[in-house]
Amino acid sequence: MDKINEQELKIDFYKAVNGEWEKKAVIPNDHASTGGFMDLVDNIEKTLMKDFADLKAGQIKPENSEMVEFKKYYDLATDFDKKEADGVKPLLSILKRVESIKSFADLNEEFGDWTLSGLPTPIDFGVEADMKQAEMNVLYVDGGPLFLPDRSYYDKDNQQGVMLMNVFKNMSVKLLKMVGYNDAQANNIWQAAERFDRSIAPYVLTAEQKADIENIYNPMNFDDIADKSNVIDLKHAIKSLIGQVPDEAIVTEPKFLDNLDKIVNDDTFNDMKNWMLVRTVNSFSNSLNEEYRQTSGEFSRALSGRKEAQSKEKSAYNFAANVFSQVVGDYYGKKYFGEKAKQDVYNMVVKMIGVYEKRLQNNDWLSESTKEKAIIKLKALGIHVGYPDKINPLFSKFKVTTKEDGGTLFENTEKINRLIAEDNMNKWHKPVDRSLWGMSANMVNAYYSPTENQIVFPAAILQAPFYSLKQSSSENFGGIGAVMAHEISHAFDNNGSKFDEHGNLANWWTKEDHEYFGKLAENMIKEFDGIEFAGQKVNGKLTVSENIADAGGLSCAEEAAKGEDDCNLREFFINWARIWRNKSTEQIKQLLLSIDVHAPSELRATVQVKNLDDFYTTFNVTEKDKMYLKPADRVQIW
Repeated sequence: MDKINEQELKIDFYKAVNGEWEKKAVIPNDHASTGGFMDLVDNIEKTLMKDFADLKAGQIKPENSEMVEFKKYYDLATDFDKKEADGVKPLLSILKRVESIKSFADLNEEFGDWTLSGLPTPIDFGVEADMKQAEMNVLYVDGGPLFLPDRSYYDKDNQQGVMLMNVFKNMSVKLLKMVGYNDAQANNIWQAAERFDRSIAPYVLTAEQKADIENIYNPMNFDDIADKSNVIDLKHAIKSLIGQVPDEAIVTEPKFLDNLDKIVNDDTFNDMKNWMLVRTVNSFSNSLNEEYRQTSGEFSRALSGRKEAQSKEKSAYNFAANVFSQVVGDYYGKKYFGEKAKQDVYNMVVKMIGVYEKRLQNNDWLSESTKEKAIIKLKALGIHVGYPDKINPLFSKFKVTTKEDGGTLFENTEKINRLIAEDNMNKWHKPVDRSLWGMSANMVNAYYSPTENQIVFPAAILQAPFYSLKQSSSENFGGIGAVMAHEISHAFDNNGSKFDEHGNLANWWTKEDHEYFGKLAENMIKEFDGIEFAGQKVNGKLTVSENIADAGGLSCAEEAAKGEDDCNLREFFINWARIWRNKSTEQIKQLLLSIDVHAPSELRATVQVKNLDDFYTTFNVTEKDKMYLKPADRVQIW
């Protein structure tokens, strides 16, 4: 482990723990960051790339039919000679299809198939759990996908937005010329596309607005939704996707829908069509040859500050592993995690839930009726650890046509993406399958699903520095224990607390308790809001739910650590700071400040410890030190 700067522990806790590491850490040219989570991602990538090279060579045999198809797909993804030989040919028929749309009548006729083919439209349909009847899947109507990451980038005084739009323009014009348009045509297409894109921006929610889950839940009669457009036949569109017109759908962007006729009409048809062309050439180019892959990544590299694209070998691995995500996750989880570890970590989660229950029982600001319902919700919490018991049945439908049989990566990807889209639409008006995971086991992450009231811990995160048998129990509680309790806390953050034990958006609070909780949440907003970081300021409202979860997670994990015979709070707090070690480009820091619901890693490590009284006694922090926070200002919710 890197040396701890004892003098700095009372000044900047994150720097004290991670400063020496940060001095030596180098961000790889194809990365936007390095450290903590990213180190684990890199190690898994290296491990699986080696395994899949052996799979290709026949040294590893596929253990199930899904892996047989993955091997075929991986063969195509890594056949760089074949990609070069095919060039742009696979994309041309797609572009011709977009070009052939001459009117809204043409688009209406094709809308369903168009959507299933992954082609862009100004309005999107998707099927997910109903937030108020969470056992059933319903239709969601979304709109307003933008070229830039968030509406805030379109503000006139946002210089970063101006710069990024210019990068997006240069990349798009370059790609348009590469597929056959001349210079004048490419620039004209871009100007029309940008004009349409900017017409959408004023009517969509910002990242901060989307962070409040109630803003995106707007049930509406479908007849009323259909009446919002005089040119797109939304009833015909949805009937071609789910077989009938539903009585109701959930609108996620109500302001956009209210202004749909203003944005999409006969006068703007040409602009919309060119917007579709730009989106199409950008989204489909990454599965073509190396020149297209490199060019289509220019915007994301500028956005994140990555100096260069991934190698073609790494890119091929990530492309294939993303398409066959659950299949790759199943392979990784079984080989590198296993049933024994799965049970051990499951037991640890159960223990953390027990600690959480005790804390709820001893809570001094909840009424007995709210407390009782909170404990009911906690006890109903579903736990998923390591990897799913079965691979999602959808993946058994993926059948790959090999090169020998005339298949290409592009065409197979199209076919698979269509299966995914059809599978999503086929879920409409059917019960939610809560056994399915929203994350693959090889992903370094974890999540809480409010509509399922479930927490999921993929195998990939269950390793050092988060968890290891070589670490002390206090270190493990400061790592994976705090992550576990963080996800449990999401059930009681400003969004999760609005859902009951069944996953339904329903109020189970007394009025007084909810008002008091609102004041505590406001304290958390104030604690982070306006902190200077990367030349900008943290948005306390955008990050409040994750900050509440961090605070609850750290506090709960500390109590669990104190219950162990070998408790060492110094090790507990230091490992908490260690898991957040991160060295990032300025560009990715600024992007995440605008759109990410998480506070910067450095602040997650440093700010949260100030809220715990034991931090002060553990490191002898007094009012003379920069890490000191007055007791009255310490935010303690769960």
